Amino acid sequence: MIKKIFIGIGVVVLLFVLFVVYTIFIAEPASPLATAKHSAQGLEISVDYSQPYKKGRLIFGEESEGALQPYGQYWRLGANAATEVTFSKNVLFGGKPLKAGSYRLYAIPGAQSFEIKVNSELDVFFAVAQADPELDLFSVKAPVVPQDKVTEMFTISFSNSGSDIMMDFVWDKTKFSVPIKVQ
Repeated sequence: MIKKIFIGIGVVVLLFVLFVVYTIFIAEPASPLATAKHSAQGLEISVDYSQPYKKGRLIFGEESEGALQPYGQYWRLGANAATEVTFSKNVLFGGKPLKAGSYRLYAIPGAQSFEIKVNSELDVFFAVAQADPELDLFSVKAPVVPQDKVTEMFTISFSNSGSDIMMDFVWDKTKFSVPIKVQ
């Protein structure tokens, strides 16, 4: 009898391990991983994030309307794990000084602007846990620029605006950007 119990437990544990291995290493994620890179003025920027799809949903809006990412709520700027950015040089991020290194980016969406939070917490398992706001270094406001065209997949990219490098965030019909300058 005890032998049958151990065999049953062993089968359950084996199935659980196989499921975890499949979901982490084999299955295609619903929100694929992406990397955005930019190189200018001797500065290398790399952003690792996940790209969720719109899939017909209301993305930004009021919680009462069923928005996927409601206004006023802390968001990891993507899906799955938190968005991580690395700068090879000291920069001004939204006008605020930031030393070379790696950081996590979060946002608090709003109808008129997004509050982008720079967080020092790293090395969190898959970064799926809620961020520790105590480790936020600072935040910057990024005005919303409505878009005519729907962007189905959340995208982070870079553009130039004069001497500034713009980190652009686009999803659905919403775009917001943060200026970056080499210090």
